[in-house]
Amino acid sequence: MSFLKFIIKNPFRRKTSATLAIVGIAIGIIVIVALGGITDGLINTFEDTIHAGGADFSISGKETGDSAYGTNTIDASWTDKIANVTGVDEAYPIYVVLTSVGDKYMKSLIGVEPKGITLADISIKEGRIFKDNANELVIGDIYAEDNDYKIGDTIEVDGEDFEVVGIIETGDQSMASGVFTSISKVGELMDDEDSISNIYVKVDKGADAQEVADRIDEKYGDDLKTITSIMEMEQMAKMLNMLQGSTWAISLLAIFVGGLGIINTMLMSVFERTREIGVLKAVGWSNTKILTMIVGESLVITIISAIIGSIIGYLACILLGPQIGISPLFTPKIFIQAFIIAIIVGVIGGLYPAIKAIKLPPTEALRYE
Repeated sequence: MSFLKFIIKNPFRRKTSATLAIVGIAIGIIVIVALGGITDGLINTFEDTIHAGGADFSISGKETGDSAYGTNTIDASWTDKIANVTGVDEAYPIYVVLTSVGDKYMKSLIGVEPKGITLADISIKEGRIFKDNANELVIGDIYAEDNDYKIGDTIEVDGEDFEVVGIIETGDQSMASGVFTSISKVGELMDDEDSISNIYVKVDKGADAQEVADRIDEKYGDDLKTITSIMEMEQMAKMLNMLQGSTWAISLLAIFVGGLGIINTMLMSVFERTREIGVLKAVGWSNTKILTMIVGESLVITIISAIIGSIIGYLACILLGPQIGISPLFTPKIFIQAFIIAIIVGVIGGLYPAIKAIKLPPTEALRYE
């Protein structure tokens, strides 16, 4: 048997302890992969929303609040004030809320003025636009296809029945998966009829978007925040940092427990194989080769954990994410990070037992029963 096969086979001579160690590490990897995909998905969704419809930038409230973006809602009268700023071509309000839509426990409901649909570079594919303050919806073609909705169907929104009167098409995936109704109707559902969550701004042709945004900041910066990039949204950045911090805290706790399992598994392995290690030393195995064997066995367990955890974390997000209105986004960085952590745990978890093994005198090891 080759040295590599020997290393791969050895950990499973003690199946129960090896399985427990794998489960412990895998739980941490599942959390890293799943929450990593959710976090990246949220960032991507908010980036798409900010730049939706070809808008050059977005305006939101300045304080932390209850809107879908984590900011306070603002008075609808701000739309006209922004529209009158030099360099602004169009300004249209939007009210995005998270509520129950159809069989989705939480999904974004987007409230716009009927004319805002065309301002957002969205075209009607079937049907018509909703009427103002009516229980009518316009839905994206992707959302319609995924849920088998057609014109005339009824969708329950926040406990009320809404009729699908139109299906839109757009190059923006977040919009194509969206559910739209009149902004006044969203205000009525939220019992907040004079408020909006954001204002989307298109600047005059040839105007510099950043200069216009700076002009708005200078004039209304005490009350509003212009958003040209998701990471400029302080409240969202804080929320994402909290999510990422929670991810690492939960993951490290699970991995710490799994790491203790690795150390225990490998210590037991060394204890049970004391005589075997003595024989290996007697036939000429060097301390380096024995250390490599023990650490290698530990890495086998953690790498298997990383593979299992990555697969389960990915599948959990893909299957459960849409049910809670989240579209996860997986990048190679997430999986590379998971495997690096697993390898580090494997090396650290195997080093102490390996050092114990190489310190065993061959003569004493051979006498061990």
